[in-house]
Amino acid sequence: MDVIDLKVVDAVARHGSMNKAAAELNTVQSNVSTRIRSLEDELGVLLFQRSAKGVQITPAGRRVLPYAAKLSKLLSDASAAARDDGKPSGVLEIGTLETTLALRLPLLIARFAKAYPEVRPLIRTGTTHSLIKDVIDCKLEGAFVAGPVNHPELQVETVFHEELVLVTSRAVHSLEALKAIAQLKTVVFRVGCSYRQRLDGLLASIGTLAPEPLEFGSIEAIIGCASAGVGVTLLPRGVVANAWKDGLVAVHEIPQAFSQVETVFIRRIDGHFSSALTIFLDSVHADSEARSLNVRRLA
Repeated sequence: MDVIDLKVVDAVARHGSMNKAAAELNTVQSNVSTRIRSLEDELGVLLFQRSAKGVQITPAGRRVLPYAAKLSKLLSDASAAARDDGKPSGVLEIGTLETTLALRLPLLIARFAKAYPEVRPLIRTGTTHSLIKDVIDCKLEGAFVAGPVNHPELQVETVFHEELVLVTSRAVHSLEALKAIAQLKTVVFRVGCSYRQRLDGLLASIGTLAPEPLEFGSIEAIIGCASAGVGVTLLPRGVVANAWKDGLVAVHEIPQAFSQVETVFIRRIDGHFSSALTIFLDSVHADSEARSLNVRRLA
């Protein structure tokens, strides 16, 4: 098995087609088929099931894929490290929670893009679970997720401290009032969101449980449902501040065990830390420290 073998496996898995993989790799289908067949003979297992509709990766093939991604990333990092002379350039591809993007990053990204026009930021949103997986699988250079995170392949640094609050319709006046709501529902992001887990814990602590939650893909939809009385949710205070100020929702403080959360930045320990990412994170830390200083002055 060599580097080219792994690249071929990755391309065929992504396209589900030998022909399309060959086009991407700038070769002919027979070369791709021969490489896959030779690799299967070498390993003694089938990596793909062939059919008239194309190819489908087998469990053995899926176990190989992460190594293809890691090796591809390692080669890319080596090339980037050789070219990186300290001047930020190229693509900066990072992930973030929807709430962090809404609350913390817009101005920082705008300032960074203006200061370093040769860098193209690509921002992907997801849940803590999905973003951790994408960083481990070398699909992202790093990501902002909810802490704590403990993984042997990841470097973790705290960047923000958030206070979570319970968000409900204005008809709900206290946490205790939730017990009187028949068929209480929660409105949350999809599975893998750490705020969702905290909300379940909070409700359990006051002696009430919610049925299967309603899942949404945007902050606006979640706040809108909470405002309309469809259900309750847990969000950072800053995210919901405008909706609360406008009288659209009620905001309830919750016990510290559930309210205090850290946003951390994660990246692979063995990855190349580009100049673009280094400078962007420096600006993130500076902004976070400035906010904390302002809070202490107002206290």
